[in-house]
Amino acid sequence: MENRQYSYQQNRGNTIARGSATDAISPEASKVLKNTYTLLAMTLLFSTVMAAASMYVGLGRGASLICSLGALALVWFVLPRTANSSAGIGVVFAFTGLLGLSLGPTMNYYLQFSNGSQIVMQALGGTALVFFALSGYVLTTKKDFSFMRGMLVAGLVVVLVAAVGAMVASLFGVEITAFSLAISAAIVFLMSGFILYDTSRIVNGGEQNYIMATTGLYLNIYNLFLALLHLISAFSGND
Repeated sequence: MENRQYSYQQNRGNTIARGSATDAISPEASKVLKNTYTLLAMTLLFSTVMAAASMYVGLGRGASLICSLGALALVWFVLPRTANSSAGIGVVFAFTGLLGLSLGPTMNYYLQFSNGSQIVMQALGGTALVFFALSGYVLTTKKDFSFMRGMLVAGLVVVLVAAVGAMVASLFGVEITAFSLAISAAIVFLMSGFILYDTSRIVNGGEQNYIMATTGLYLNIYNLFLALLHLISAFSGND
């Protein structure tokens, strides 16, 4: 009886040990995760400083558009060639800095409202809440969300086409508020899905380059914040 009980306890202990080893994040993934979050925090801070500078100097819409296009050029054509070297870090800071500068006119627009500060703080708080909640869920469960890739890409294409259509309509003086809000709501859901997907890729070893991982998460946070800013402002009666 004692031998049987000892054998049961030993097998149970081995099973738990194997389960813990399976559920644990690998050392390589942990390193990528640590480097990603460190660089992400630094780039978010840098982007905030650049946005504040843009607001202070009163950067115009045209200059903001140029900064956005410059950021896209960096992430499309330069970053893929430098992501595996130390130069990639500089490119990420340049990319996030340009996007920070492009935020200036948008922030000044919302801050001109009587409740503008409240709207911005609510958008920031909502963005932080969504990011930490979803990232925490993935880090806790280690769940693989790679199955979402196809749906997210398809949804992103649909949103981009709809956004371009809304921009073209606005050029002809046609403003469709409900349609614009629907696009912002879709972006919130899409970016939430991308946060789950991108974080799970790091945790499960699918993304081993922390520079590319940082860029992806930064874009998720950036777009999520802008979408929430639009939605909160609209429901506050300002848009």
